[in-house]
Amino acid sequence: MSLLDYDFMQRALIAAFLTGLAAPAVGTYLVQRRLALMGDGVGHVALTGVAVGLLTGWAPVWTAVAVAVAGAIAIELVRAYGRASADVALAMLFYGGIAGGVLLTGLAGSTAATLNTYLFGSITTVSAADLWVVAVLAVVVIVLAVGLAPQLFAVCQDEEFARVTGLPVRVYGVLIAVMAAVTVAVAMRTVGLLLVSALMVVPVATAQQFTRGFRASFVLALVLGVVPSLAGVVFSYHVDVAPGASIVVIALAGFVISWPVGSMVRRHRNRHRPSDDPRVTGEHVTTGTHPHRHDATCGHPAVEHGDHTDYLHDGHLHAAHGQHYDEH
Repeated sequence: MSLLDYDFMQRALIAAFLTGLAAPAVGTYLVQRRLALMGDGVGHVALTGVAVGLLTGWAPVWTAVAVAVAGAIAIELVRAYGRASADVALAMLFYGGIAGGVLLTGLAGSTAATLNTYLFGSITTVSAADLWVVAVLAVVVIVLAVGLAPQLFAVCQDEEFARVTGLPVRVYGVLIAVMAAVTVAVAMRTVGLLLVSALMVVPVATAQQFTRGFRASFVLALVLGVVPSLAGVVFSYHVDVAPGASIVVIALAGFVISWPVGSMVRRHRNRHRPSDDPRVTGEHVTTGTHPHRHDATCGHPAVEHGDHTDYLHDGHLHAAHGQHYDEH
């Protein structure tokens, strides 16, 4: 029989597809903010949320979401306002989350085997109800990551510049943290709480070996998140190994292969890049057409630039000059 003949495999593949999209979508912003390990910290906190669900009899997915969101907001506030640095705040989440999870799981009378299904994933046991929860949460994360891409990129790239343009930097920072927390809850049944950070970071790191712009890296990271997710489920079905570990190992293998290839591609680009290329000289890139008309009502952040106004769009500054647009 084909693996698609089994209902549980159909659900597993759909869950893997959604997770493979959501994790890199958020991971792109975390990597840009140099918070690649946030997924790990939030994952440990989510374990406490799972234990709360086991102790109270509530659905562990929803308690994990609630506790992970609270933890993510806490770390963002500590990073922004506290005296402790981001790595210290992450360490506190690591230790407190795992300790609280183990303690509450013991009080709930559950065994280590129960924890393992959340720590390392158990994608083949995803029920129809679980799949609906994963689908709703994943779609929300992806829509926010794509729909707010210009604003989120600006905040991740340069907080001071984003603040000058009038963007609510702190609000968007908290939003990224919340999206990371929700993604952890989405992925805990597929790759597990201990491995979810890898699916957030590795596809992004692989994509960056070949791309230069934010948009290209974002799109390629989504592709590189979906491919190992689906391949890992198929591989685990035929070889009878843990799906979560298979997904992460395949993703890591992709990065190992891409690193020398990406290095050669970058050297080739640099060798053939003309000296008068605007990207080298720092001059404006002039284009005759632009798919979006910028004005005071377009909704994109406006930046005063000398005698004209630029508009932040897709991670770049665009300005209409006569019959053409400048991009820089």
